[in-house]
Amino acid sequence: MPAFVHRVTKYDPANRDERGHYLADDDTDSDRGPIEAAYLQAAAAFAVECGVDRLTIGRPEAAFFASPEDGGRLEDLFPGLHGFHDGAEVSLETALELVRMMLRGGEGWCLLEAGDRFFVHIGWDQYMYIGTDRPCERAAARVRRLGLFPEPIPESPYSEESDEPGEQRPADEEFWARVHWLVAEGRAGLLEEGYVQNASRWHRLTPETIDAVRAGLTPRAMLTLWPPLSADVAAVLAALPEDSSVEFVWEDPTGTISSVDAEADDLEELTALVAGARAAAALPTLVDEYRPLASAVRPDEDGVLRARWRTTWSPCDQAWAFLKSVRPGQVVTGTVTEIADFHVTFVDVDGFTAMINVPELSWRPLDHPSDVVSAGQEITAEVLDVDLTRERLSLSLKALQENPMAQLADRVGELVDGVVTKAVPFGVFVRIEDRPDGLQGLLPAAESAGEAHRVGDRLTVRIREVDLPRQRFSLSRRRG
Repeated sequence: MPAFVHRVTKYDPANRDERGHYLADDDTDSDRGPIEAAYLQAAAAFAVECGVDRLTIGRPEAAFFASPEDGGRLEDLFPGLHGFHDGAEVSLETALELVRMMLRGGEGWCLLEAGDRFFVHIGWDQYMYIGTDRPCERAAARVRRLGLFPEPIPESPYSEESDEPGEQRPADEEFWARVHWLVAEGRAGLLEEGYVQNASRWHRLTPETIDAVRAGLTPRAMLTLWPPLSADVAAVLAALPEDSSVEFVWEDPTGTISSVDAEADDLEELTALVAGARAAAALPTLVDEYRPLASAVRPDEDGVLRARWRTTWSPCDQAWAFLKSVRPGQVVTGTVTEIADFHVTFVDVDGFTAMINVPELSWRPLDHPSDVVSAGQEITAEVLDVDLTRERLSLSLKALQENPMAQLADRVGELVDGVVTKAVPFGVFVRIEDRPDGLQGLLPAAESAGEAHRVGDRLTVRIREVDLPRQRFSLSRRRG
């Protein structure tokens, strides 16, 4: 950020107390006249002395409830709001018009910056903060002649970075792969495009339209993925929560998707507003209930995420951040939470639910996962696979265990005692270890020396061959 910062105001520093609080009773609104003009000339003077004629918009916000008299319309500067987005570059002339709008409390607000060379930030009550890469003594003197007061300060209060936890997810190829998968699964169908703070565009997604929607998104937009809209609009209206507000989203008969903040008390008015809607959804706004399927911010064309705003942190961000932090082969510790009916074991690892399939529980044969693990048990496992598209983490217990078959490979040709456990058309299986989960090898009929065997028979057999890749071994009754 620029090394020199001035707070420029119409307020005389002599009227501040020892803590910096202003004591005089000055008007905190723009006069829309000579003082406002002085602010604009002050910003221009600092920009010119720094050699800046173009600035970049940062963290733009919209307040469409402001009336034109309050300070002008964004539409007048940016028709359709095209060009008013994070990272958009504007001329100094347009930047000064944005400054005028912000001084008047109009429809738009943003940071205006030129890298490490210059910035102008507009705060509440006619406070303007100007940062420069040089002292700009001439500009400061001109500001004083204009009747304003430039005060050196350490930094602009608007230079602070976001205090949201965790890393912001970029809308990269991994993100879009997850969008495609969720839409194909029928779990997602609505994309919220936050092109400025406090304003969104909505897009209904199908497998066929995702790429077209992606191509038309605003640069650096905040993207939030939601479940599909429901065709049962009446049911969505009836289910509005009584004690909290929601963002009510609906698609009208023309296919246009709109939204409005709503509460159960607004039901009659809302019902009239959405009459004839094709589909709708009520999306939670409270932090504790906010559960989008995925969220991200668009990176620039070179793949670098430069946007300084962030999506609202939610469980989907926590899951993504966790999965980005683990790698195949990494050893993790977790607690078994459930053994599902389909025999998959679920494990809580730092708040993320991982899974262990039956073949990864043990090298040895087992009838049920409960032979090895139980709910509430703490285990240590190796990460087998990280799937960011499906947000799955696969673990393996046996990867940290010694493979008993490897030891058996060194015993080929050795005679061992065993018991027949199963008869099949092509031979019998013989367990050669005296334990319930002992290794079992196939004694083919051709290697039985013409003998017939039944389950429970005890035999002396020779280890004939060990197939480590397939985790199998065969036996023989023939003499060596």
